[in-house]
Amino acid sequence: MKVFMKSLFALLLILNAAMAADPLPSWNDTAPKKNIIAFVDRVVKESSPDFVPVAERIATFDNDGTLWAEQPMYFQGLFAIDRVKVLAPQQPEWKTKEPFASILTGNYAAAFAGGERSIMELVMATHAGMSTEEFEQIVRDWVAAARHPKTERAYTEMVYKPMLELLGYLRASGFKTFIVSGGGVEFMRPWIEEVYGIPPEQVIGSSIKTKFDLTHGKPAIIRLPELNFIDDKAGKPLAINLHIGRRPIAAFGNSDGDLQMLQWATTGKGARLALIVHHTDGVREWAYDRNSLVGRLDKALDEAKARNWTIVDMKNDWKTIFPFERN
Repeated sequence: MKVFMKSLFALLLILNAAMAADPLPSWNDTAPKKNIIAFVDRVVKESSPDFVPVAERIATFDNDGTLWAEQPMYFQGLFAIDRVKVLAPQQPEWKTKEPFASILTGNYAAAFAGGERSIMELVMATHAGMSTEEFEQIVRDWVAAARHPKTERAYTEMVYKPMLELLGYLRASGFKTFIVSGGGVEFMRPWIEEVYGIPPEQVIGSSIKTKFDLTHGKPAIIRLPELNFIDDKAGKPLAINLHIGRRPIAAFGNSDGDLQMLQWATTGKGARLALIVHHTDGVREWAYDRNSLVGRLDKALDEAKARNWTIVDMKNDWKTIFPFERN
């Protein structure tokens, strides 16, 4: 037993030394990895002209397509579809009412043909009319049971291993990491701390209106079928300013919905880092950008090239994409 423990301890020392030497082991030694490490070195060394105090080391991350996958559709959309199927027996009128009728027959393209109006109707019908505590439990139960239609993995396994390493590297370097996503804030908060190590108070997202309710002496916050805020595009800098109160010095995204956040982060004084995850691996993940209905990357890609932002080519810059992937 003593020999085994000594061998295990020696192995742990070797692994720790390897991690210290390479904080991003799932990244290939290409330009994006070098840019990240160089940026962190510049802002954490007190002797550097670009040194940034710990309190000002703010990094913001989009979620869908940046930290976890977003195909064949945003995972919160798949959650809403599953909720329609659960609630359908209580709503017989949905058999003939769109977008619910098409969802119940599996015709998702027709269900979402109505665009934003259909999406909002779907969200309000499946995300409102309950307390925040009840909704949190519904999300937790779904995350525990639901599986991705292609990989058959839990959705929380569909996270990007290189980005998990990046989150850990930044926090070890004194950064405070925030989620700034177009997804629902109360959809994300129940599981994000366990998966990303980011506490719920550092999660910013879209929201519906709520009200305080005191029935039979028991206080509750009730979710209402009314939109409160969409945390996307120009809404992201506004939400950062409102909820964080500091301009981030590093921002990470993957689509045109993140463009304004990246612009906001990089136009401040001192050293700045903007990074875009470009989905180029059609074998291990998906390949899409300018013409995609989900996570469209068009204007932001052009601006990234013009402004020399860091662009991660998934196929060429990441050794591993998912934690469950075998190299």
